[in-house]
Amino acid sequence: MELSEEDLRLINALQISPRISWSDAAEVLDVHATTLAARWDRLRESGAAWTTAHLMGDPKHACLALLDVDCEMHLRPEVTAALAAIPEIITVEEAASNRDLMLTVITQDLGEFSSRLLPQLKEIRGLTKYRTSLCTRIHTSGYAWRLNVLSRAEQQALRALAGPEALNPSAPYAQVTPLPESHMALFPFLARDGRASAAEIARALGRHPATVQRQLGRVLASRMLSFRCEIAQQFSGYPMTCQWFANVPAGQHEAAAAELRAVRNVRFTASTTGSTNFVIIMWLRSLAEVMEMELAIQQRIPGIELVESVVMLSTAKRVGWMLNPDSTATGAVVPTAAVVPTTAAVVPTTGAVVPTAAVVPTTGAVVPTAAVVPATAVSLA
Repeated sequence: MELSEEDLRLINALQISPRISWSDAAEVLDVHATTLAARWDRLRESGAAWTTAHLMGDPKHACLALLDVDCEMHLRPEVTAALAAIPEIITVEEAASNRDLMLTVITQDLGEFSSRLLPQLKEIRGLTKYRTSLCTRIHTSGYAWRLNVLSRAEQQALRALAGPEALNPSAPYAQVTPLPESHMALFPFLARDGRASAAEIARALGRHPATVQRQLGRVLASRMLSFRCEIAQQFSGYPMTCQWFANVPAGQHEAAAAELRAVRNVRFTASTTGSTNFVIIMWLRSLAEVMEMELAIQQRIPGIELVESVVMLSTAKRVGWMLNPDSTATGAVVPTAAVVPTTAAVVPTTGAVVPTAAVVPTTGAVVPTAAVVPATAVSLA
């Protein structure tokens, strides 16, 4: 399967405005609305592209961890599957380095990470060792990555038509609005389909459509969810993922991040604890670009020390979505964990655990799981 230029244009439009109506998109892209809807259905059914909404924790109010995992070679598939089934583990990747797997994990706080997440790892047969780095600040996130196949005028028109869900959830001025538990029930449906309508969700929940329409409006405006349109990496033009572990002098992290935002390959940058203090993730065209990007990074950030580069062999799970070996979506979704705020404060005051759901779109089955949702949202790679 190959994606046409029109397919890429539609995906780029949904990256900018994930929930734009087909009629509005038709005016910008100069394509009939029914044609766009049919094209999107084909892309979704093939696993080539999908929209999703996910909860992520701002390190100021939650625990965001990057884990390296070692496992017994003959049990790697079983270990990978077991890790991917844990809602708090939002991304699972196989690495070509001195670690077998790399995980991105979100929990309510460090205590929950230690008392709830780590014991689960110890129970997985074949998992022999893990190492942890904790994120202290997210600078750049995957929700903002773009194909950039649309003209500047088209991109501006789409931004003007975008709803509140398209705003940068990690902007310094962003204010998160806590939501009641009744609204949290919408989250798994938006994880499965970031474009899910109030009518569709209402039918599934057995609620009145007008009630869900009001609830959905509050959810979209709350900034608790980060919406994005994803593309299977093999169709993006950048089929490789490389992650760098670096050291940046104290006080220069923001400046380094600002320089890296100008590099279109960048999917994620963050400050971390551990033997290194800065992480960079890029999508690349080929292995040859690893050295080119290292040179570009050092030219832009003279004080940076690139300690290690890691190329990913495959991604089993990306921000809750299970992937095939060819990077297309399988259709199975494990929504990220959610903490229900119990007061109007941004920082949750209790550790109450509420049910969420792992949704398997191909069958419609909803599998209950336990999860905790931070009251702030930031997108990851």
